[in-house]
Amino acid sequence: MAEKFLMPKLSPTMEEGQISRWLKNEGETFEANETIAEVDTDKATMEMTALSGGTLLKIIKAGGDTALLGEPIAIIGAAGEDVSALLSEISGSGNGASNGASAKPDKQTDEKPKETAQPIEQNQAAQISGNETAEKNVTETEGRSYDYQRPDAVDDARTQSQTIEQKPDSNGGGRIIVSPIAARMASENNVNLKSIKGSGPGGRIIKRDIETAMREVQNPKSKVQSQPEENGEQSAQSSQSAIQNPQLSSASRFREENTSKMRQVIASRLAQSIGPIPTFYLTVEIEMDKALEFRKQINASLKDEEKVSVNDVIVKVAAQSLQKHPFANSSYQDKTIRFYEDADIGVAVAVEDGLITPVVRGANRKGIAEISKEIKEMAARAREKKLQPEEYTGATFSISNLGMFGIEQFTAIINPPEAAILAVGGATQKAVVRNGEIVARSIMNVTMSCDHRVIDGATGAKFLQTFKQMLENPILMLM
Repeated sequence: MAEKFLMPKLSPTMEEGQISRWLKNEGETFEANETIAEVDTDKATMEMTALSGGTLLKIIKAGGDTALLGEPIAIIGAAGEDVSALLSEISGSGNGASNGASAKPDKQTDEKPKETAQPIEQNQAAQISGNETAEKNVTETEGRSYDYQRPDAVDDARTQSQTIEQKPDSNGGGRIIVSPIAARMASENNVNLKSIKGSGPGGRIIKRDIETAMREVQNPKSKVQSQPEENGEQSAQSSQSAIQNPQLSSASRFREENTSKMRQVIASRLAQSIGPIPTFYLTVEIEMDKALEFRKQINASLKDEEKVSVNDVIVKVAAQSLQKHPFANSSYQDKTIRFYEDADIGVAVAVEDGLITPVVRGANRKGIAEISKEIKEMAARAREKKLQPEEYTGATFSISNLGMFGIEQFTAIINPPEAAILAVGGATQKAVVRNGEIVARSIMNVTMSCDHRVIDGATGAKFLQTFKQMLENPILMLM
């Protein structure tokens, strides 16, 4: 019997998902446990896998379209079944078939659509690739690049998914590597993707390429429409990057872009932090000369691709310091304080449209080389949007290092439910007085943001004292 295939919950904080692409076409059959589509969530690109076999009778949400949790995205059943009644029901409930535009709600609510009166798992045949029990965190990137194909192309979708280069076909079309956000912007603004040369990794087309094309091409959706002079106002038809006249005589002209899903999640999560969490900051200067020499000695015995960074050493030292100061490795739970046995360190990684925090599990039990390898692998997959939920959620402590950008000192916002985060600046040569003489030392500033509900001033200061002592004398890590 034909049934609606509903958008499943693919990440712990997901409220809606964007169809990256369907790996099955209408009329094609699929087996149990076979991946039939890829969905961009607020965290990563996830595989949507069928729990049982069937036929994809009708695609309601096409590639690039967005659907709320529990919203119908397709109709599945036995080959040849009539789906007109289900389509009428979906249309009547306000969840009509896609006409090429993203389906977005007028407002966010906590209520489920009427189709989800039962648990989502019982109303559709899909399962997620990842761990839904992971705790919330702030993540997402613009999107893993995928292959875009002209509607009249006939290559099998599974073949498309393996394409990694632009390859023209015999019909003059071709497959193009394009990020989901860029694809959606191109669709909404009638931008021809084949006319654009991608500036992203491997030649992929990214958001800024679409924005550039929209500025260069006279497109009705992105062009400012002037009103008569006596009106004194201008309106823009583009929702993506409309350039508008100032509403006040002293204001600058501006353009607006839709907020990315990642930026919405970051704004929501950090607004929960800076307001309700009573935060205070502690800053300490650390001489890094011995730590730099320690790193040099480690790298002398490693291959080039295995060499460790200063940040890898910092992660290890922080993990060991947390073991000595359990309040810094805890979280406030209203009526209880939760103390974590291991130090699961979240390491902030910059990506194209924000940041993501891969988690080094049990960093206190791992060597520096192992930590380095793990961070490199997760950072690479984070930029490709391939991390699984358990890899970027549930940190007990976070580290944000901006030293490589020339930043000497800054403060970071705590990522709930963690109790603290370290903001690490760059190590720079400074003149200091030692034993009555002026000498040059590599000085690094570290600022700790503390949740005062868990960490008192003296508690945070003692943690930083241990952290400083270990970096200034790495031999102490063995004690």
